[in-house]
Amino acid sequence: MPKKQKRRVSQKVISGETQLQSGKTTADRSVAAIRQSGGEFNPDYTYVQSDLKRIGTLAGFFILVLIVLSFFLR
Repeated sequence: MPKKQKRRVSQKVISGETQLQSGKTTADRSVAAIRQSGGEFNPDYTYVQSDLKRIGTLAGFFILVLIVLSFFLR
C-alpha cells in the first residue's frame, strides 16, 4: 500500500480569507466583480420565512406540551 502524501497549500490564510498575490482578498474581488458587471445583489430568501414560521410553530407546540405535562407530573 503506497504512503499517503500531505497536500501543500500555497495560499496563506489571514483572518478567515485568503489573500491573493495582488493584495486583494477574495471578498474584495467578488464585490468588485459585482460592481463591474452592473448586476445588483438581490438574493431571494423567501424560503427562510417559511422555515422560521415552521420553527416557531414547533417551538410553541413543544412549550405547550411541556406546560401541560408539568400539571400532570406534580
